[in-house]
Amino acid sequence: MRFPLLHWIIHNPKFRFLCGIIQMYLASALKHMHIGEQHLTDRLDAKSSMKKDAFESINNSSLRHSAGSDDCDLVSAAEIIRDQFYFATLRSKPKSTSHTHYFSIDDELIYENFYADFGPLNLAQLHRYCCKVNKKLKSISLAKKKIVHYTSFDARKRANAAFLVGAYQIIHLKRTPEEAYRPLVSGNSPPYLPYRDASFGPCSYNLTLLDCLHAVDRAITHRFYSFDSFDPDEYEHYERVENGDFNWILPEKFLAFSGPHPRSKIENEITKNQLMLVLQSISFMIFKSRYPLHAPEAYFPYFRKHGVSCIVRLNKKMYDARRFQDAGFDHHDLFFVDGSTPSDSILKRFLDICENTDGAIAVHCKAILTFVNVITYVTRILTKLHYFSLTAGLGRTGTLIGCYMMKHYRFTAAETIAWIRTARPGSIIGPQQHYLEDKQHSMWVQGDIYRAEVNQGRARGKNILMRRVTSEIDDISLRDRNNNDDKYKIAVTVYNVSRSGVGLSQGDRLRAAKARRHPRSAT
Repeated sequence: MRFPLLHWIIHNPKFRFLCGIIQMYLASALKHMHIGEQHLTDRLDAKSSMKKDAFESINNSSLRHSAGSDDCDLVSAAEIIRDQFYFATLRSKPKSTSHTHYFSIDDELIYENFYADFGPLNLAQLHRYCCKVNKKLKSISLAKKKIVHYTSFDARKRANAAFLVGAYQIIHLKRTPEEAYRPLVSGNSPPYLPYRDASFGPCSYNLTLLDCLHAVDRAITHRFYSFDSFDPDEYEHYERVENGDFNWILPEKFLAFSGPHPRSKIENEITKNQLMLVLQSISFMIFKSRYPLHAPEAYFPYFRKHGVSCIVRLNKKMYDARRFQDAGFDHHDLFFVDGSTPSDSILKRFLDICENTDGAIAVHCKAILTFVNVITYVTRILTKLHYFSLTAGLGRTGTLIGCYMMKHYRFTAAETIAWIRTARPGSIIGPQQHYLEDKQHSMWVQGDIYRAEVNQGRARGKNILMRRVTSEIDDISLRDRNNNDDKYKIAVTVYNVSRSGVGLSQGDRLRAAKARRHPRSAT
């Protein structure tokens, strides 16, 4: 027999009893997860029972007479662009008319969940939605029609659709998060289901729609996302496991990726979907799955092309760090347990590394789905520890990068979580969310101190440069005529170096030019 231990475990009566307990617990947990969603569904039922004309609240005659306004069972409607673009929640699919064009993305832009998470949609999906809306608004055939983005009664799809509509307003209509959010919640609009982390069990941290809109706004302000330069095809290519499984969290600064393996191969490992089937069907015989793994060398070409100079490993050692180091990359190990939060010393080391590294930093963690990890996972479920991540480059990676964002860009914890999940879905789970909330104030204070010290250092550097230029000029005389050109070169070098970092005035330029001239004799 190929797996005698596995065969013994499967046929062991105690193991079967344990599986029964697991199955009952999961059924209870899954039922509990949907309580909040069912509550919203009940509220939507109450709202839609009013049988109000779908767009009467918007006070637009062409929409009031659109086909299916009553048949579609309105839940809510909002005007995004006056007399042109609308967002509505309907119970059933409407039909476009000569005056109104309906479209939906509920079955087109779909969030690929890990566990109980359902959004927000990723950057590529947001970008494609913006392109879709822009195309419709510019379409000649739709020029005289009201364009209505409708979403279904499903609370999760409705939240994702609202996120896209709100983000579109921020990106293309230049509205503030509050201005974009206001029409989405006006009138009789029911509340939106808040987002949650990618874990089992009850949700302990609610991420609101407004949090996500603030995150998009801050990201645009700091140039983390640009509609004109973002490439959705590239994003979707590299986020796939077979192509590296990585995403830029902060362009040119932080790349989150799945941990490398000793060698590239197709490994037999357990996928998350199979794990769910295992826990529900109580059958460990379906554990095998072909899963692509990548050696460190597989990342070298992309890293070099995009300026990655440093790798930070947060998981246990699975490959020799010298393989990165011998290729010219810096490598640091900052291990802490999967699903947990970093110690203060690890956080400090991470921030120090990031603040003293030239080039981008690739950060990874990795939890391998082995038989031992599955047993550990089952144990944590039974002890109500739902935050054992079976994913790569998400929990620990996102948590540390999030601290950097709060320190250097003054993101709130909620904005940080929202942006990182938009850039790399599934990031930051369980207690890591509360950890960021707890660290928010201290990161802000440390960031203020850091920026003050940097500014003081620049001021000191400028004074040193000025004194050096002056001393070089004063040192020029007729006796060292042969060395004057060298003095000039020094002064010009100082000026050129300082111009890019500090910036000298026109007077500084004149003094540099003066250094080239020889003083005239007094006689």
